[in-house]
Amino acid sequence: MNLSSHPELLELLAASHALGTLRGGARRRFESIAREQAPVRAAALVWQSRLSSMTELQASVTPDPAVWTRIRNMIEAEQSDQAMQRQRTAPAVTPVAVGPVGWLRSLALWRGAAAAGALATVLAVVVGINLRDELRNAPAVQYVAVLQDDKSAASMLVTFDPKSRQLVLQRVGSYQTAADRSLQLWALPPGAAPRSLGVLGDQPALKLAASASEMQAVPTLAITLEPRGGVPPGSGPTGPVLFKGALIEKML
Repeated sequence: MNLSSHPELLELLAASHALGTLRGGARRRFESIAREQAPVRAAALVWQSRLSSMTELQASVTPDPAVWTRIRNMIEAEQSDQAMQRQRTAPAVTPVAVGPVGWLRSLALWRGAAAAGALATVLAVVVGINLRDELRNAPAVQYVAVLQDDKSAASMLVTFDPKSRQLVLQRVGSYQTAADRSLQLWALPPGAAPRSLGVLGDQPALKLAASASEMQAVPTLAITLEPRGGVPPGSGPTGPVLFKGALIEKML
């Protein structure tokens, strides 16, 4: 299935994959398609980057005492079940009377489970509210590119935010630059010489200024290995092309 021709479905599946709600065979099929189709892979990486900071938004929460009660009751219930299994396999089976203590223990188990369920519901609501606010304030993405090496391994995720007029680059590979070398990002417009978009530092993510008009005329991006600090302004690339990828305009 070509998910690129169904942008709404692609966004839904990519978001579900990043959230972890896409499971089983559906998750395996999505990952298989992502390995074969660059736009699907790019959508998955965009949503992963959007949600990666969610853990930083959550304040630490002390578990309710009912949670520990439920855990203790579950352990005791499992131990009791194992004891009953041993009795069933023994040569002589002695009936075990269920007294009021067992009934109260069962009642405590269900009360603990109910309390834990209520706590989980509250936490889900809090996470949902924070997620809604995070997505509302998330940068807009108009263009996206997954830059790959000659083995088709993703090494850099590039997105363009028209609101802030910035290119956002995130390393998704393990490539390390030598101390006397720098990575330089290039726009490859059709029928024209490569145009430098900036020199990349060693940080895992960085932002470069860019305009929407510049991005509209760029079908492909490339990263070359250059001397430390990049080539002089007005010069073209001198080193080998390490990573390259198509710049795709998002439909949503």
